[in-house]
Amino acid sequence: MQPPLTFAEILSALSHALDITEGQPRGHAVRTAYLALRVGQELRLSETDLRDLYKASLLKDAGCSSNAVRVYKVFAADDLLTKRDVKLVNWSNPLESLRFALEHMMPGANIFQKIVHALRETRGSVGVMDEVTLARCTQGAMIARYIGFSEQVAQAIEYLDEHWDGKGSPYKLKGEQIPLLARILCLCQTMEVFAATFGADAAYEMLHKRTRRWFDPELVRVACSFQNDRAFWALHAEMLHNPDMQPPMPDFTRQALPSDIDRVCEAFAMIVDAKSSFTAEHSRRVARYAVQLAEALGWDAERVNFIYRAGLLHDIGKLGVSNAILEKPGKLTDEEFVAIRAHPRYTYEILRRVRSFAWLAEVAGAHHERLDGRGYWQGRTAEQLTPEMRILAVADVFDALSAERP
Repeated sequence: MQPPLTFAEILSALSHALDITEGQPRGHAVRTAYLALRVGQELRLSETDLRDLYKASLLKDAGCSSNAVRVYKVFAADDLLTKRDVKLVNWSNPLESLRFALEHMMPGANIFQKIVHALRETRGSVGVMDEVTLARCTQGAMIARYIGFSEQVAQAIEYLDEHWDGKGSPYKLKGEQIPLLARILCLCQTMEVFAATFGADAAYEMLHKRTRRWFDPELVRVACSFQNDRAFWALHAEMLHNPDMQPPMPDFTRQALPSDIDRVCEAFAMIVDAKSSFTAEHSRRVARYAVQLAEALGWDAERVNFIYRAGLLHDIGKLGVSNAILEKPGKLTDEEFVAIRAHPRYTYEILRRVRSFAWLAEVAGAHHERLDGRGYWQGRTAEQLTPEMRILAVADVFDALSAERP
C-alpha cells in the first residue's frame, strides 16, 4: 500500500512549473529547500519553523507569473531569459542594474531605441524593480494564505527579496526588520542559482561579496560552516543533474486531504491565469464548464472532482512559454508555434511527477488533441481520446471562443 500524499510531494512536483517560469533549471525550488533546511538545522530552528521554511522554499515563486507581462513589456524581450539572467546580477546596484537593462532590453535594437522604449514603458520612473517585485511577492504571499499555510510562510515569501542593507525590494526593510525565514530564503535561493550555474565555489564567493549588503552576516557564517561538506554538495549536484529524483530531505508536512489538493489545484490555476493578459480566470472557467458537462452526463462525484482538477491544471505547462509569444498580437512564426504546441507536453511532464496524478497528467496533457488526429502534442486519434479528454478539450475551446479578451 502506498503512503498517503503529503503537501511536500505535491508542492515539490508542481514547483517545477514555477522554476521554468523563472527561467531556472527544473528542481530549483526543491534544491533551495535543501539548502534552506540545512541552514535552518544549523541554526537549531524548531520543527514548526523548519516545516514553514520547507513550505516557503517550495512555494517561494508562486507569484512569479503575476509580473511576467510587465517584465516582457518593459524589456520587449523573452521574460523567461530576462528573469533567468537577472538572478545572476546585483540588481540593487544602480550601475549594474542599468547595464543589465541595456544589455537585455529590445535585443538587436540600438541604444537610442532602447532608451526611448525604456522611457515610454517606465515613464522615467526608476522604481520598475520595486513594481515587478511587489506584484510577485504580494501574489506569492496571497497564494500561500489561500492554500492555508501559516502567516510565517506567507511573510517569508512576501519579504523574499528584501536585503540586509535595506536596498532590496519592494519594501526596503533592513536588517532584522526582515523576518528570519525570508532572510534564509533570500540567501539560499541566490546561493542555489549561483551553485547551479557556476558551481558551489562561485556561490560562496558571491556570499562573501554580498554579506552585510544582501545577506545577514550570521547566515553567511552558518552557510560557510558546510562549505567543505563534500557529501552535501555532491548530493546537490546529483539533484541538479537528476531533477526527478526523490528529494533527500525529511518530509515535515502532513498528509494532504482531498480538500487540500483542491485548494492547491485552485491556487496553481490562479498562478497559471496570471501569466498572460489573455488568460485571466481561463483555467477556472474551463474547470467550471468541464464540471457542468460531466454532471450533465451523470458522472459520480469522484469523477466530477477529477475533471475539475484537470480543468484547473490543464494549462500549467504554459508557465514555460515566453510572454513574448503569449502576448504577441500578430501571427506566430513556425518556431513560435512549435513553442506554443509544447505546453500540453509540459503540463503532462509536470503533473506526472505527483504520484497519484498519473491519469490526471494524461487527461490534462490531451486538451489540444482532436478527433481527427490533427491535434497536439501526441496526435491522438478518436479511439485514443477518453470521455475525460474529450470533455476537457471541448471546455477549453468553448472558453477560448466565448471569453472576452483584452
